Amino acid sequence: MRLRTLPIFFAFFVMGFVDAVGTLVGFATEKYGLSGFMGQLLVFFGFIAFALFSVPGGVLMDKRGKKFLMLLSLAIVLAGQVVPASGGGSYLMLASAIFFMGIGMTLLQVAGNPIMRDVSEEGRYSRNLTFAQFIKGLGSIAGPALAVALAVPDDRWASIVRVYRVFAVVVAVTLVGLALLRVDEKKGEDKPPASIGSSFALLGNPYILTMILGLFLYVGAEVGVNANLATFLKGRFDFDIAGLATGGIAFFFLSLTVGRLVGSAVLSFMSARQFLVVTAVLSVLGTLGIMLGSKEIAVASIFVTGLGFGNIFPLIFSILIDRMPERSAELSGLLCMAIAGGALIPPVMGALKDGVGLTAMMAVPFVSCLYILFLALRAAREAKA
Repeated sequence: MRLRTLPIFFAFFVMGFVDAVGTLVGFATEKYGLSGFMGQLLVFFGFIAFALFSVPGGVLMDKRGKKFLMLLSLAIVLAGQVVPASGGGSYLMLASAIFFMGIGMTLLQVAGNPIMRDVSEEGRYSRNLTFAQFIKGLGSIAGPALAVALAVPDDRWASIVRVYRVFAVVVAVTLVGLALLRVDEKKGEDKPPASIGSSFALLGNPYILTMILGLFLYVGAEVGVNANLATFLKGRFDFDIAGLATGGIAFFFLSLTVGRLVGSAVLSFMSARQFLVVTAVLSVLGTLGIMLGSKEIAVASIFVTGLGFGNIFPLIFSILIDRMPERSAELSGLLCMAIAGGALIPPVMGALKDGVGLTAMMAVPFVSCLYILFLALRAAREAKA
């Protein structure tokens, strides 16, 4: 790992902070006496930013550069953290702050994934991007861990205020480190400026459309498994919802983290296209085992699923960017917009559970993984051609 990549890896750690919104929502529900709908609306404000700002962010990145967009995104995240770090204010102020952080996180994803290519040595983009996802996973763990470490007795909201003050310091340090970093950005020659229209026009390319659909389905499958795993384990095997079933989610996140760390090592000697086949096969087998297996097989399959899921995002992202590096700004915007799959697939799973049953619910991530396996096999064939 070169020293010049460190500020980018820190930026990925910051990306993981968005997962701390879940912790924030729980505390905010108690503080403001929110209904379930109003509490979950806070999550929506953070998530909808990916659908609204990813493509415009790619256009801005094409005009002003990846480093500029990363600096802007970190500044927006820092500004959004002021409200929870200072006490929260009203519900409207907190919702606005979460939406602001969501915008920042969206732009950070749009710029962070392709800029890793600019600071990576030749042939190490996929590996570094996969390791960056591992670092991001550590950021996701940091929120709940800090909430425990900085807990204030009998005042849960004071605990989250402390957490966001620490987050603000880390974001500020990352912002300064990135500002001092020199990045030789790779730009396409003889390419017209990016626009909203030119970005969406890329979807007319069947290869791009199928890869972005694959990322959309993957994110939806990961969020769907996370959101519904406890319900599935409770309904299928009568696991205690507050104990073993919830522990299954922690097991899933552990396997995701392990998968990303292992993936960054495997990519030292295996190509991204070959490794995508491996991760897709693991994902298919894992989701199949959860869906149809016995209690023991289902639990083991949770870990297998996480190992597979952990590397799909950076692999699809890097394979597509490497195929068309001159259109990285527009492609990054479209790929990050696909993260909205996490908002759309879980309700489909919930509807199937209500109308058909638990097996049908878990069939959604299984079918999604089959599609990703199709993409992986096609990419591997193209590499041999």
